[in-house]
Amino acid sequence: MKKIGFLSFGHWDSHPAYNTRTASDTLLQSIDLAVAAEEIGLDGAYFRVHHFAKQLASPFPLLAAIGAKTHKIEIGTGVIDMRYENPLYMIEDAGAADLISGGRLQLGISRGSPEQVIDGWRYFGYEPTQDETDADMGRQKGLEFLEKLTGIGFAQPNPNPMFPNPPGLLRLEPHSEGLRDRIWWGAGSNATAIWAAQKGMNLQSSTLKDDESGKPFHIQQAEQIRLFKKAWKEAGHIRDPRVSVSRSIFALVSDQDRYYFGHEASRGDKVGMIEPNKRAIFGRSYAAEPDQLIKELAMDEAIQEADTLLLTIPNTLGVDYNVHVLSSILEHVAPGLGWR
Repeated sequence: MKKIGFLSFGHWDSHPAYNTRTASDTLLQSIDLAVAAEEIGLDGAYFRVHHFAKQLASPFPLLAAIGAKTHKIEIGTGVIDMRYENPLYMIEDAGAADLISGGRLQLGISRGSPEQVIDGWRYFGYEPTQDETDADMGRQKGLEFLEKLTGIGFAQPNPNPMFPNPPGLLRLEPHSEGLRDRIWWGAGSNATAIWAAQKGMNLQSSTLKDDESGKPFHIQQAEQIRLFKKAWKEAGHIRDPRVSVSRSIFALVSDQDRYYFGHEASRGDKVGMIEPNKRAIFGRSYAAEPDQLIKELAMDEAIQEADTLLLTIPNTLGVDYNVHVLSSILEHVAPGLGWR
């Protein structure tokens, strides 16, 4: 049994083939898709966060809106780039969105990946200290976010406040109990996955990671997950961790499916440079008739190691087609793999 969700990058543009021509299209369709996904039995609606691009950026208004219109589906991100964030203001936003949803937020955060502009976080008013890199800054902000999410007071109260204060140091409000355990770290390397486990965060592993051994992507990702689980156990955390992996998976059950994604069937992993001096491996897409798809996915070691699978979706093709894509996996593929 696995939790299955979708992951949307939230693209829009004026392209004639797009059903998402504007930001409004993408935001409103994202809400509609999450509602429909819950209705067909999907477990999660997750959204990527990018800045300076025609894609979803500030996630909390969208997450809150989905939380208000759904009842049980998990709502999350994959991932929020912490280099751009004020951790304290983010706690207030996250707490409010989580309470609106009834405690269903699953927030993926990370130190960030290459963005659309050079050092985009500088435009947001953030600067690494003299002794740290921007990646260090992102991790430090992530740790501050985690610490303050516990709800322990840390701020000295005003002796002459506008409203009466409770005794002791004050915490940020609204506080959402349990959200601290629903924070995930997007790890691109084995070392970062181990670090995330030590800090008590769940693990998100996407369709790319550092190429650390030259092995196929799914094997490297499975090894990363095993290292995470080992580090988690050694850290002595009480609860069990969660692990998600992302995949582009398309069951070819119609001529439209074959037209859009039939060309993906023969593609394998790719290797490239996502950052200077850092070799990365990109996982293959899966596109095949359901019986063949079941055989191929059964050999994906990383999916076997994870408890949650996030299906990356072509959001520009509209809500109806994406519901078809997700329904095809639930109906024709998931049962054959024991996911349902």
